[in-house]
Amino acid sequence: MQGKGLITIVAIVLGLICINELLPTWYASKIENEAKAIAGEDEAKYNKEIARLSKDTIHLGFTQLNYPEAKQKEMKLGLDLKGGINVLLEINQRDLVNDLTNYSTNPIVIEALDRTDQVQKQSTKPYIEDFFTQFDLVNQEKKAGLKLASPEVFGTQKLSGQIKFNTTDDQVKSIIRSKIDASVGTAFEVIRTRIDKMGAVQPNVQRVPGTGRIAVEMPGIKDKDKVKKMLSTSAKLQFWEVQQINEVAPYLETLSKIVPAKADSLGVAKNTNLINMLQLNTLRQAGVGNIKLSDTSAMNKILNSEIAIKLRPANLKFTKFMWAYKPDAADPDNLVLYAIRGNINQKAPVDGAVETARINYDNLGRIVVDMQMDTEGTRDWKTLTEKNVGKPVAVTLDNIVYTAPNVNEPIPSGRSQISGSFTQEEAKDLTDVLSAGKLPASAKVVQADVVGPSLGQESISAGLWSFFIAFLIIVVYIIFYYGGAGVYAIIAMIFNLFYLFGIMDSINATLTLPGIAGIVLTMAIAVDTNVIIYERTKEELFAGKSIKQAYTDGFKHALSAIIDGHLTSLLTALVLFIFGTGPIKGFAVTTGIGLIMTFFTSVLLSRVMIFHRLNKGKGLSVWTPITKNWFRNVWIDFIGKRKYAYIVSAILTVASLFSIFNYGFKTGVDFKGGRSYVVRFDKDVEATKAHESLAKLFVLNGESQAVDVKTFGNANQLKITTDYKIDDESIEADQDIEKKLYEGLKPFLSPNTTFADFKDAHGAELGIVSSSKVGPTVADDIKTGGTYAVLASLLGIFIYILFRFNKWQFSLGAVAALAHDAIIILGVFSFFKNIMPFNMEINQDFIAAILTVLGYSINDTVIVFDRIREYLKEKKSLTLAGLFDDSISSTLGRTFNTSFTVLLVIMAIFFFGGDNLKGFMFALFLGIFFGTYSSVFIASALAYDFLKTGKEEAPHERTTTEK
Repeated sequence: MQGKGLITIVAIVLGLICINELLPTWYASKIENEAKAIAGEDEAKYNKEIARLSKDTIHLGFTQLNYPEAKQKEMKLGLDLKGGINVLLEINQRDLVNDLTNYSTNPIVIEALDRTDQVQKQSTKPYIEDFFTQFDLVNQEKKAGLKLASPEVFGTQKLSGQIKFNTTDDQVKSIIRSKIDASVGTAFEVIRTRIDKMGAVQPNVQRVPGTGRIAVEMPGIKDKDKVKKMLSTSAKLQFWEVQQINEVAPYLETLSKIVPAKADSLGVAKNTNLINMLQLNTLRQAGVGNIKLSDTSAMNKILNSEIAIKLRPANLKFTKFMWAYKPDAADPDNLVLYAIRGNINQKAPVDGAVETARINYDNLGRIVVDMQMDTEGTRDWKTLTEKNVGKPVAVTLDNIVYTAPNVNEPIPSGRSQISGSFTQEEAKDLTDVLSAGKLPASAKVVQADVVGPSLGQESISAGLWSFFIAFLIIVVYIIFYYGGAGVYAIIAMIFNLFYLFGIMDSINATLTLPGIAGIVLTMAIAVDTNVIIYERTKEELFAGKSIKQAYTDGFKHALSAIIDGHLTSLLTALVLFIFGTGPIKGFAVTTGIGLIMTFFTSVLLSRVMIFHRLNKGKGLSVWTPITKNWFRNVWIDFIGKRKYAYIVSAILTVASLFSIFNYGFKTGVDFKGGRSYVVRFDKDVEATKAHESLAKLFVLNGESQAVDVKTFGNANQLKITTDYKIDDESIEADQDIEKKLYEGLKPFLSPNTTFADFKDAHGAELGIVSSSKVGPTVADDIKTGGTYAVLASLLGIFIYILFRFNKWQFSLGAVAALAHDAIIILGVFSFFKNIMPFNMEINQDFIAAILTVLGYSINDTVIVFDRIREYLKEKKSLTLAGLFDDSISSTLGRTFNTSFTVLLVIMAIFFFGGDNLKGFMFALFLGIFFGTYSSVFIASALAYDFLKTGKEEAPHERTTTEK
């Protein structure tokens, strides 16, 4: 065999590389297991043992390992396997534009920004592109003729070095795009620095191309609120003038008279007394109210309402109401409300970053944070303190007042101090954020997934169980069916898995639960490849060829079908990678690497091993006595029966479309936006009773908000989804919803369960074990991306089939069959969405399943088409119908074996792979079943019907020979 030396060398080198990459994972796991064996569940003792064992170093000749280095190099596990937090941060693009226009007050700029904010809710374009479009529209409507290079737009002093009065709009757009991109790049570096200061192990930080978003995954992190706060805080330290109670009191008096009459529209109780809520007699600071913590939500509703804003007098037109950082130690149940003097562009008088920040102590021994401002901040700080001697000045960070001391004298040095009743940990978090640098604009968490560590461990166990069971199924079946040749198929598959894990580790790919599903499916694809080879080899043996010649021709004739199948599946994986996010990308990466390694191991390496045996004069069976004649001499008139299949498919398709358009789908939060929580209890809970209890609490502005409650997996676990405060992506909104969940589910929780235990379920894992949040704009992007992914996949497959088979009839038949499969799966998910005892949501995982099905189905179709193409050249005496029937019948063995094996694997994952994968696997099960059916009865039948009317096929129709 040619090239066997090169293949052997590549296999050995690749194996050594993989061993070197996987050793750190093995060693880190070994040390952790030793520490756990000694410490048990005692976390302090475990950490002590890890510290002791970390001093040891293992020498392996070609390398040496110690625990800290091994831990950094071990294979990355996704948060669904390890627990942790995954957030998608969005840099406020409006802030960036405002900064570049120097907070322009030009009405055209402001209206363009307002319109852009609205357009962005439904747009997938970058913010700046929509802004340029809206600016042009407003400019034309107002007939203003305003240029982007105008000093009122981007021709500011800040950009004077790049934008001149005669710079064209196109040139300005190019400059601004680069500035925006650079700002997001700066934000990325700041975020990464903050994460490093948090001491996270194996964090994954990535920019999302073409957007102002940054994806952060931090496996193993438990304190989700701290992470969200640390990442989204802008670190833009701002200093504002404070408006005191005598300036604001008349307005509050007027507003207090309106509140009872407008209580319903404000979303507050009718007996609300605003003056009593303010508790002015308890004020000890420069605020305008000292509000009970339980009343802060109602106060926000009142002050931010359209009614309250319209009532504002001229001196309060631009006022910003801000809360204190935390309650004062002497008054722990109340929070001070401040009135901050704003301006038309809401730019702070002092808005600079700090150069240094450190923890210190004041004269009374209280913890404070000392800061040194940068040059710009020092200059502005001097001006502000000169102007406000004897008056309070508020020090704010992300619209939260940390302190508001009186200015005793001007401060020219740029040094200042923040005091706020800090704990040591809070002060450290603040200095970490400030010293890491400021974000160029504020950031918000638009998507978040949180998984508890125990749930992650359960996912690992479920994934491993499904993996081993699927592996065992494949081993038993393939050896049962193909005998000795099956052993070589298993050996090739083991090499495939070893290389797959090693390559994933070497490129720092993250292994997720969908990734494990991808690995299991890779095993099925590897089996499929061997099945194609062995079925062709069996045909050659039945034709009377020697064992060696049969294997030679078997590999040769199978190669075309294998290449076509692998390339179409790779195309699907590529589409998933381009359009997918998070775990779906992981699934795509795993599948892509698996396909490449399958070709290397099952086609090239397997051939070297088999011919090494054959060249020694040893035989190698490709069947067992039981299976030798299975599917041999089977011939079915598929084309003659195609009309019955058309009728069945038409009924299923119409029924599916009817259900889709009349009953719709149950969409996940990643498609419609919202928040989803998995809550675990120590006893079984009825979903209907939990829903009744929660529905009373999720009310906004007098209207009940959607709350979906259903059993998730076991009867002691609920999945709760709500669109309550869907447009509010703040951390405060997250906390408000968690409190409502706690209050609503209290009757079903253990009496001693505190809110802290419920919110961050560790240890016994009772409470919120996982959560997911997706903002409406992100949901729209995911939905659009998923649609594009399916359409791009169909188009790509159509073009590839056309290129490979040179007949549009094949392409049309293949794509029609794929559309048929997708519609039926969608129909089943629509009709059974409230019936099945597992998740039937349309979400990212479902899109991944659909695309996987398309890849598998086209792979199956290509095998049949490849045989048709072969017979078109070899069996010209047959009628076209006979030729199609011969082609389909001759590939039945391969079709059955592959589909049966894959279906067994999917069932193993479905039953043993965990609750999160059941919907995903059910979609795959349907897809493989109908994909196999459509490859034979739809794709081939349609290709036949279109071909028989073509001029180029007329010679086949003139023959009368029938099988």
